[in-house]
Amino acid sequence: MANAVAIIPARGGSKRIPRKNIKDFHGKPLIAYSIEAALKSKLFDKVIVSTDDEEIAKIAKEYGAEVPFMRPKELSDDFASGEDVIKHAVDYLKSAGHEYDFACTVYATAPFLDIKYLKEGYEKLKASNAVNAFSCTTMPFPVQRTFFLDKDGRCEMFTPEFYESRSQDLVEAYQDAGQFYWTNLRKAPSKIIFSCESIPIILPRYLVQDIDTPEDWKRAEFMYEAVQREK
Repeated sequence: MANAVAIIPARGGSKRIPRKNIKDFHGKPLIAYSIEAALKSKLFDKVIVSTDDEEIAKIAKEYGAEVPFMRPKELSDDFASGEDVIKHAVDYLKSAGHEYDFACTVYATAPFLDIKYLKEGYEKLKASNAVNAFSCTTMPFPVQRTFFLDKDGRCEMFTPEFYESRSQDLVEAYQDAGQFYWTNLRKAPSKIIFSCESIPIILPRYLVQDIDTPEDWKRAEFMYEAVQREK
């Protein structure tokens, strides 16, 4: 078994989708998918949930995760950084005598998490001198051709020099998939994860969906149903 720990951050204060982390998603609390995938991968000595919420802690335990501490209030508001939450968990485990070479942050909102990619991230990171390996996917449209709305509500391109460029001639862009983030704890942390210190684990777009708004949630439900039907 790897000398690794999975840390699933799951605070209770979701505002746009109330109780999002434990809201029912196709018959199970949303967080259950992340816990089950982490456990099924057999990559981790421990799968822990970092939460400030008693109900989330109870459900996490029911699905097999450990909740060795309750997250302090100062790390549970809208301004707490993910890096601080993970550092707190790693430091807590270290103080309890559990020290690891690798940590994997797994989002609680990742029902499409596939252990194949989780394992790929671990194997590639372990065999490299990189600091991180994380899930990403391709952008569905060339970012060089995108635009924003000015103060008058009119269109303005971010990069107008590419207006007449063919899509196939433009450099392909990628985005964070928001599923998992492996870190080599024996190396100094990188200031920016989207850098040469990271290995991208590229997922197909049909397995990637942010779940931040009610519209995202509905789209994720449709996508999940389609993926399960295909399987």
